[in-house]
Amino acid sequence: MHDDSFYMGLALEQAREAMAAGEVPVGAVLVGERGEILARAGNRPIGLNDPTAHAEILVLRQAAALRGNYRLPGTVLYVIIEPCMMCVGALLHARVRRLVFGAPDPKAGACVSLYRLPEDPRLNHRLEVTGGVREEECRALLQDFFQARRL
Repeated sequence: MHDDSFYMGLALEQAREAMAAGEVPVGAVLVGERGEILARAGNRPIGLNDPTAHAEILVLRQAAALRGNYRLPGTVLYVIIEPCMMCVGALLHARVRRLVFGAPDPKAGACVSLYRLPEDPRLNHRLEVTGGVREEECRALLQDFFQARRL
């Protein structure tokens, strides 16, 4: 089984592919209980004309279809930036066991930055969260993308 850094590298590859397609460079990978890759995706809201087509949502959809079940217990999601409220909500509903993200998102993050949804005692599922994996690399990719757009 590989470590968090390895899987985050795969998420970074997906983010670069999304960026090449003109999307905000966010990539995600969903890993099964034995370390197998169940799904991988980059952001696609622009290409799909779908505001819900975040990388996290796309991998959940792929894995749910693969498993024939919307519940994905025991899985781990790797994503280069702290997920938004929509994505964290989907992770909780899917019963994902663990979330690993690269860079925090002070503008929309729903795990540690703006909100702490994964640990809210009012919800019926808890999501283990690990942040800061390959943080500098993840942050640099996003910053470079947005700086280039401002030029």
